[in-house]
Amino acid sequence: MVSPQFYRLVPVAMAVLLLAGCASTARDSQESEKEYFARNMPGLTSPAETVKRAQHDVSQPPSALIREALLSQHERWEGTPYRLGGTSSSGVDCSALVQNIYADQFNIHLPRTTHHQVNEGAAVTRASLEPGDLVFFRPPGSRHVGIYVGDDRFLHASTSRGVMISSLDNVYWKRYYWKSRRPMETVHLAQLSQSGSANR
Repeated sequence: MVSPQFYRLVPVAMAVLLLAGCASTARDSQESEKEYFARNMPGLTSPAETVKRAQHDVSQPPSALIREALLSQHERWEGTPYRLGGTSSSGVDCSALVQNIYADQFNIHLPRTTHHQVNEGAAVTRASLEPGDLVFFRPPGSRHVGIYVGDDRFLHASTSRGVMISSLDNVYWKRYYWKSRRPMETVHLAQLSQSGSANR
């Protein structure tokens, strides 16, 4: 016979499993790459100035507008420590970072966990990634999500180093790359990125 305490622990265990979508041990500390900041991306000097310029430049392709908006978000979140279940600048996990950026920059409300985010929008191949696409990884015992920014880089909350931009070609991320999703077509996302920036 199962004790009543067991039934009380089941919901708690389920909640922990859902939030553990981007939890891991220090596995991603194996990620041996140089610090990579938004200002190192080709042609970018000041993310805030570039976003402002992009908003007034109608010749900018949609992917460039999204990229600049995401790099501006990186400047805002950069260095925020990883915290499982965290949702703010005092500590954030990978799926909460993605959820926050999409809500703030594009006014799109994604689900809270990687378990549900992995079903958003349409599937895309790695070769056809565009800025704004969600990239998912499946290291042993966990799931991880980030936002593709272009130039084979993605923005994410690393469990070992907090919010940062990493390379998809890094040995660790390349090994555990799983799939990618496009929550919204690039043209529409670019339009939302401009209205989102104008409202802040």
